[in-house]
Amino acid sequence: MSQPGTAPSRFSSIRWRIAVPYILLAALVMAGLAVYLSARVREFYLTDLQGQLAGEARVVGEALLTALSEGETGSSLDQLARRYADLTEARVTLVGLDGTVLGESHEDRLQMDNHLYRVEIQDALAGGEGASTRYSRTLGYDLMYVAVPVPDVGQPAAVMRLAVPLTRIQAAIARLRTTMLAATLLATVLAGLLALWIAERAVRPVRALTAVVQRVADGDLGARMIPTTSDELGVLTNAFNRMSAQLRDKVHTLSSEQSRLSGVLEHMADGVVITDHDGLVRLLNPAAARLLDTNSEAALGRSFAQVARHHRIIEVWQACRERRQEQAVPVEIGRRGDFWQVVATPLARDEDQSCLVILQDLTQVRRLETVRRDFISNISHELRTPLASLKALVETLRDGALDDPPAARRFLEQMDGEVDALTQTVQELLELSRIESGQAPLRLGPVSVAGLVREVAQRLLPQAERAGLQLAMDIPESMAPVLADAERVEQALTNLLHNAIKFTPSGGHVTLLAREQGNEAILSVRDTGIGIAAEDLPRIFERFYKADRARSTGGTGLGLSIAKHIVGALYRRDRAGPVHRQAHRSGPWRPHLGGEHSGPGQHLLLLPAPLYCPEPVAGPPGSAPCS
Repeated sequence: MSQPGTAPSRFSSIRWRIAVPYILLAALVMAGLAVYLSARVREFYLTDLQGQLAGEARVVGEALLTALSEGETGSSLDQLARRYADLTEARVTLVGLDGTVLGESHEDRLQMDNHLYRVEIQDALAGGEGASTRYSRTLGYDLMYVAVPVPDVGQPAAVMRLAVPLTRIQAAIARLRTTMLAATLLATVLAGLLALWIAERAVRPVRALTAVVQRVADGDLGARMIPTTSDELGVLTNAFNRMSAQLRDKVHTLSSEQSRLSGVLEHMADGVVITDHDGLVRLLNPAAARLLDTNSEAALGRSFAQVARHHRIIEVWQACRERRQEQAVPVEIGRRGDFWQVVATPLARDEDQSCLVILQDLTQVRRLETVRRDFISNISHELRTPLASLKALVETLRDGALDDPPAARRFLEQMDGEVDALTQTVQELLELSRIESGQAPLRLGPVSVAGLVREVAQRLLPQAERAGLQLAMDIPESMAPVLADAERVEQALTNLLHNAIKFTPSGGHVTLLAREQGNEAILSVRDTGIGIAAEDLPRIFERFYKADRARSTGGTGLGLSIAKHIVGALYRRDRAGPVHRQAHRSGPWRPHLGGEHSGPGQHLLLLPAPLYCPEPVAGPPGSAPCS
């Protein structure tokens, strides 16, 4: 039997399996016919010869009986027997009723045995004619013996026997068999050719259908075959065409579903890992590879424990495999404060330990929850202090301070200050909300950097002097104007300078600097203050966040948050980078509010808008500096 994918051998093909039985059947039929005809012809020849010999025996017997009745015996009868043997071309033997040979044409009768019990003699005496075919020990070949009684006055007087060799009949039969063999061979060849032609016609559509099936197996799902007959092969061809069409539709559907599933897995924010019953990773999407700090090539085929490399994640996965129940456990990863939700779900049958592990990075959600909680705490703290002061002042006035005009006036002034603080907090919150939502109008126009910096410095110079600080400016006079909203930029710069003055000890220095860098105008506030701890840097833009409340010196805690959102609003960005950290900028149009720590403290305000040109220039705005 041929193996799949190999060419079938000659005699294992359908064509030969159809043709060979026809050929064998034809050969057997012809051979059987030849044997049957040979036997029938031999029987016919023997019957005809027996009749011929019986007639001749009666004639010869009557002649020899005449000679016997005339008293001839011995050699005279032998002579007569030889003469009639020459005439009949047969062996002539006259046998007496006692079995004695009275006359013999070919042998010495005196040496011959008694013939009374020969089969043909017995049959002739009993039934009037006897015949036998046997091998003659006297002559050494097969003979046909035919014996008839020789009657004399109604009673048998002797038995006349004629015998002829069967060589002529055997030669005729041999010639007939040769002819029949040749006819058999010719008929077998013709039957074989006819069988091959019929088999080829029957196999040709099967071979064509096989070729189409092979094309479908190789991936050509559009291959079809046109039925050429209405018989079983035609029905099979139509059934195959329908099956191929259904297979193509199902494969297309499965491919589309797989593509959608692959697209979902590819772009999912959650990590997805599938392990088999041996605990080996069989699927890993890009999010899981990013979270686990690996790649598909390195992870696939390895154990989940080697890929996860975190004991809590491994414990969740093992619990799912052992209990065959979904496990959902929050896990804190490393020292960076990453927070994941690990969900392990069993797959397939109960005896199979395949699992689906989903890794949900909730770090940002947790951080936002922390920000929300801290915001509520901070705003409660900021509002509680002035409200408590107002409550105390009101109770003091109610308890009799109103009767003391100087004290009452002082209490009212304190109440007015607390109300102003509350009003400022609410106004800054409203302003921040308007900036964040994009409802704050922007008035862009040419802004003189030197004039803007001087105005801010002059406004806060009295505060710096009261704090015992030296306020200086370093601004090139030739610096070109920028395209910006002067009021918003001034507000952001004021907040930065106010923070520097507030957190710089007496005797320190605060410097305002401005410089051009390419198409950017960079404003910076440098101080010799206390600086900001590294762990507080990621949160300093949050509302009401204060790095060290123990040493806070007033303020609402909204200054840096407002400055950040002003820059984002000016340049259509949602957020800016943290202070004391220079973030990457992909191009001159990406705004950034950040800082570099070169000393106790330095705040940078980057204005990457193009330098203002009164005349339009070719190319996009800011593609070339103004001359």
